[in-house]
Amino acid sequence: MIGYQTVGTNKLNEAAAFYDTLLGELGAKRTMEDKEFVLWSTGPGTPGFCVHIPENGKTATIGNGSMTAFYVEAPKMVDKMYALAMKLGASDEGSAGPRGDDGFYAGFCRDLDGNKFSFFCMTEPKT
Repeated sequence: MIGYQTVGTNKLNEAAAFYDTLLGELGAKRTMEDKEFVLWSTGPGTPGFCVHIPENGKTATIGNGSMTAFYVEAPKMVDKMYALAMKLGASDEGSAGPRGDDGFYAGFCRDLDGNKFSFFCMTEPKT
């Protein structure tokens, strides 16, 4: 259903380097780019993620209530991706760990421009 997600940036080169390293851990590569945006995906026909300088020429701002969630296979990968994001300069929005009893496991961050994102997986619910 989702083709790609775009978030704004005011520092394209820095944002691209951040996501090259971070999304590279998930097997994503740059699949499209020009002087105003970079898009990553894991291959043809898979959803993409894009950072983009706003087309209207105004400053990029974060979306209040917006978040990109990257699915990974297991809690260890959530932990790894969250730690890598922190190492790359992301800010903490909720450390990696279980959320409630329904098996949702996630870590929440903000990128260099303040865009919120998470890594998550589903585990066996607690009974």
